[in-house]
Amino acid sequence: MDKFQKTNTEFEAAIGECRELFEKKLHDYRASWRILRPQSLTDQLFIKAKRIRQLEITGLSLVGEGIRPEFVGLINYGIVGLIQLQKGFADTVDIDNDEAMALYDHYAAEALALMKRKNHDYDEAWRGMRVSSYTDLILTKIERIKEMEDLGGQTLVSEGIDANYMDIINYSVFALIKTKA
Repeated sequence: MDKFQKTNTEFEAAIGECRELFEKKLHDYRASWRILRPQSLTDQLFIKAKRIRQLEITGLSLVGEGIRPEFVGLINYGIVGLIQLQKGFADTVDIDNDEAMALYDHYAAEALALMKRKNHDYDEAWRGMRVSSYTDLILTKIERIKEMEDLGGQTLVSEGIDANYMDIINYSVFALIKTKA
């Protein structure tokens, strides 16, 4: 197996872990996230990334959870963000669990395709990075999203919010791969 195939397999396994939790939460809560406006979703990503950074700095968790569940949350909320960009937010849960899972799978596949292209061009550079660097890059992406939201989408050279969500997903997957027990 070449290095790129190994990464693809690891990526798919990490997304599978996230998908399993997403599906279980759909069972319990349905697609309640459909009511999240863009800014609320961005703030949810922000608190998860800030918690990861705090845990990395202090090594202390008072609620007994490590960084892995937060990276899973970043991936799942990143995919929710892509769905919300496509569909807009709703006042009520307006999709069933099957549609939510189909949308999840669609955007997870898009994230994998992007990762494959970038991983080829960057020649597995992510493997030489520290997990804390992924955290800082994710926080940077979130700050960019906040700025784009504050500008009402009137940006000059930005790749767009969707590209930042994709990067958050992919950096978080890399973190899951590197922190796998």
